[in-house]
Amino acid sequence: MKHTPGPGIYRVRHTASGHSLIGGSVDAPAYLNRVRFELQLGSHRTPALQRDWTQDGPDAFTFEVLDDLKPDPAGRVSPDDLKELLSLWQEKLNWSPTQAY
Repeated sequence: MKHTPGPGIYRVRHTASGHSLIGGSVDAPAYLNRVRFELQLGSHRTPALQRDWTQDGPDAFTFEVLDDLKPDPAGRVSPDDLKELLSLWQEKLNWSPTQAY
């Protein structure tokens, strides 16, 4: 079975603090799986995110794809389109760097 990438905007949110890891990826569901796996292993590269995960556990987090981005007819996704969509979501969520992981 062939994997079909799902480009889009993702968010990992710590429900207690409201801190979020928000970004864009050419395969948002796969990226969220990677983040979850790294957190479970205790090896995520963002110390504050890993600390909250270790302290509060997986039930204190939500993992979601906020928006999908349709690839062009050749199956490509523009990095500029991902950046623009991310910016729109940050604005929509009234997200500020103080909420970032």
